[in-house]
Amino acid sequence: MSPHSTHPALSTTSYAILGMLAVRPWSAYELTQQLRRSLRYCWPKAESVLYDEPKRLVRLGLAAAHQEPAGRRARAVYTITGQGRAALTAWLATEPGPPRFELEVMLRLVYSDQGTKQDLLEAVQAARAWAADQWADGQQQVRGYLADGGPFPDRLHIVALFARFYADLFELVIGWADLAEAEIQAWPRTNNLGMTEQARGLLEEMAARSPAHETPEHAKPTAPAPVDREAGQPRRVRSGRPAS
Repeated sequence: MSPHSTHPALSTTSYAILGMLAVRPWSAYELTQQLRRSLRYCWPKAESVLYDEPKRLVRLGLAAAHQEPAGRRARAVYTITGQGRAALTAWLATEPGPPRFELEVMLRLVYSDQGTKQDLLEAVQAARAWAADQWADGQQQVRGYLADGGPFPDRLHIVALFARFYADLFELVIGWADLAEAEIQAWPRTNNLGMTEQARGLLEEMAARSPAHETPEHAKPTAPAPVDREAGQPRRVRSGRPAS
C-alpha cells in the first residue's frame, strides 16, 4: 500500500508536520525550529518547505490557524484539526516507504578511479568528521533529556529508540571511515587494482557472515559503544564495524 493512499494530496513531509501539530500547537517559526531539531536526521527539508506546508494543510482543512499577539505584531499559530488527526492516524497504519540514504561520500567512492587517492581520502575524512560532529551534538541532546526530560518528557520512550538508531548510524559511519582510510592508504593509486589481498579479505568476511536477522546480537539491544570521555566522542576502531 502506498504511504500516501490515505490522502493523495499529502506528502510524507505533510504527515511529518501533522505529527508535530498533533503534539501541540505551534507558530510557524516554532514549528520550523522544532522540526529541524527533531527531524533533521530522518527527514531534512528546506526551511521554505517547512514554512509553506502548514498553510497548505490549512487550505486542505487538516490544520487551522489563528492569530496570536507576539510583541507589537501578531503571529499565526497552527493546530491540527479532527480531519488532520484522522489523516495522520490513517497514514500511521500504512506500510512505510523503503529507506533512502543519500551519502555523497559513497558516490565519490564509486567513481574514485577517475580521481586521485588524496581526493578520496579527504572525502572519507570529511564523512568521518561529519559523523563525529553529529554524534557529539546528539549526545548533548541526550544528556539534556537525562537532565530535565526535554520539552516532551512523556515522549521519551519514543525519543530513546529514535536517538539510539542515529547514535549507532553515526558510529557506523565513523567505523567505516576508519576502515576505508586504512584500506585506501595501502592503495598505490585508485584505478586498475582489482582483487587485492585487502579486497578479497573484505569480500570473504562479508560472504561468511550469517544473515543479519539470524545473528545473536540482533536478538536484543547491545550496550552503547565505548566513549572517549575527554573528547566526548565514540571511540574509533580500526575494523569493519564500530565498537559495540
